[in-house]
Amino acid sequence: MEKINKVAEVGLLFWLMKIVATTLGETLGDYIAQTLHLGYTVGLIVTTIFFMLVLAVQLHAKKHIPVFYWLVIIATTTLGTEISDFIDRSLHLGYTIGSLLLFSGLVLTLLLWFKKFKSLEVYPITNQNKEIYYWIAILFSNSLGTAFGDYLSDVIGLSYLNGALVTAAIILIVVLLHYTTKINHIVLFWIAFIFSRPFGATFGDFLTKPITKGGLDLGTLSASVVSLIVMSLLIIRSHSNMYKKQL
Repeated sequence: MEKINKVAEVGLLFWLMKIVATTLGETLGDYIAQTLHLGYTVGLIVTTIFFMLVLAVQLHAKKHIPVFYWLVIIATTTLGTEISDFIDRSLHLGYTIGSLLLFSGLVLTLLLWFKKFKSLEVYPITNQNKEIYYWIAILFSNSLGTAFGDYLSDVIGLSYLNGALVTAAIILIVVLLHYTTKINHIVLFWIAFIFSRPFGATFGDFLTKPITKGGLDLGTLSASVVSLIVMSLLIIRSHSNMYKKQL
């Protein structure tokens, strides 16, 4: 019996959707914790519940269904925002220590994944146990990306726009390395995946933070709604592409 893939194929559309999802995760996470004044602990609980629900749906799906897959990605970016902020602002450990803790968690997850399956290939994934490692690694990488994005602005002192430009430059370098060198593509994938998160985080902050702090002051709700609309259109496009390949 042929095993069915459960995750999205990595390509240009994947990375575009990942960036939009990370921007949505940043603005939505800030909307829950800050705009609604629920606080980081409640925000962490709410986003954890959402993550567990959509992850359960994704794990029980019999094949790759873009809307389920990308709901989990959005859930990891939103939860990642709350995890990073909780470590910094509730536990008062700071973004430097937070980044190191989350980086350690990601490395440990990847090591355990490799030890069990002898490979870190992210497409296709047909084994549910491997898929669980996949989602844990993604949650750690999105949380790490959030913490690093805040590290750039809050610790180093870069403006939100400059932080977005720095991380965008890193992503561009990774793309160039992918096409011009023989560096392992899995290593490049995880580097790009991690840094696409701080790009989304800093760009999300640029959209929502007050003008006096270097933002556009669009508000977390407005930015979240726009990002959600764009993400919905991209998911529809992803469904369309998948069905065309099946014909």
